[in-house]
Amino acid sequence: MKIRPLSDKVLVHRLEAENKTVGGIVLPDTAKEKPKKGKVIAVGKGKVLDDGKLKKMSVKKGDTVLFTSYAGTEIKIDGKEYLIMDESDVMAVIEK
Repeated sequence: MKIRPLSDKVLVHRLEAENKTVGGIVLPDTAKEKPKKGKVIAVGKGKVLDDGKLKKMSVKKGDTVLFTSYAGTEIKIDGKEYLIMDESDVMAVIEK
């Protein structure tokens, strides 16, 4: 199944949580926080402004992004979990 976000929406695949702390302590599943980092799978065309012009998206497919804790709506596509969120929920793009 393919999904194409509309307007200023972003489809993100959440990256896996860390299994260990920096000090080397192994974390059980119940102690892990959901990661706030993910990979952009698809983006909409952009937001239509009041004057009718299209504001282009700041993120693109393939970007690794940081997003807010309660960003988006969780969805399942072909058994995989994704988040679909507003572009405004994305706080930063991680550049390598």
